Amino acid sequence: MIRQVAVFALGMSVSGVLAQPAVPRPKFDAFEVATIKPMDPDAKAGRYIIMQGTHRFVEKAYTVKLLIAAAYDLNPRTISGGPGWIESDHYDIVAVTPGEVRPTHDEQMSMLRNLLTDRFKLTFHREEKVFSIYELEVAKNGPKLKASTAPPDDPPALISTVYPQRIVMPARNVTMSDLARLMQRAILDRPVVDKTGLSGRYDFDLEWAPDETQFGGEVPPASAEAQAAPLFSAIQQQLGLRLEATRGPVQALVVDKAERPSAN
Repeated sequence: MIRQVAVFALGMSVSGVLAQPAVPRPKFDAFEVATIKPMDPDAKAGRYIIMQGTHRFVEKAYTVKLLIAAAYDLNPRTISGGPGWIESDHYDIVAVTPGEVRPTHDEQMSMLRNLLTDRFKLTFHREEKVFSIYELEVAKNGPKLKASTAPPDDPPALISTVYPQRIVMPARNVTMSDLARLMQRAILDRPVVDKTGLSGRYDFDLEWAPDETQFGGEVPPASAEAQAAPLFSAIQQQLGLRLEATRGPVQALVVDKAERPSAN
């Protein structure tokens, strides 16, 4: 079975987006309309956030804590506080975006932040805390990255396909900050800090065998016989980068208040 996973989506995020037409862009401050429905606690469904077409934003089976992680580019471990249901209640959201063009990932997340404030009455504050983290660094022999051929103002695209025993993730027009944010938000089990010092935009293809610590346990781990390399080896072999486990300070988010949304 082959499964398409949008990892500016999975964890999960929003799908990579194509180049936008040269038309005036609206201010994507808020969705035009949004329907929020609690999920049946016994229902089994895949979890994702994705744009369907130009205007339809769809979120499936997220908790409020995971919505906050997506909206603010955070690893869920760095989010604390709030009522217990923000980690147990799951919601589906279908929303309509404004304007005539498809919003970028950042614009989608801006509207999601507004929705969390407006419909879930979310308030929070930031605190610096020390966590177990990964630092994304350049490996000993230097990076193996190609400068992107996309126009600089094109949005980054990171889309993965989950195959049995391996994950394939092509990346286009991506910064190292984009990669680190994706890794911490959707793939790895702890925050990721970009320490590469690389400031360009790059095109690359990454393939690896997932394990049980990745994707919140929602992707089956590869067997010991898998031909693809584990993620930490694959990043070094294919990209000339490495993930170094350490501890360090991270700006954490503490939820002060959240309310269940009213019926639509």
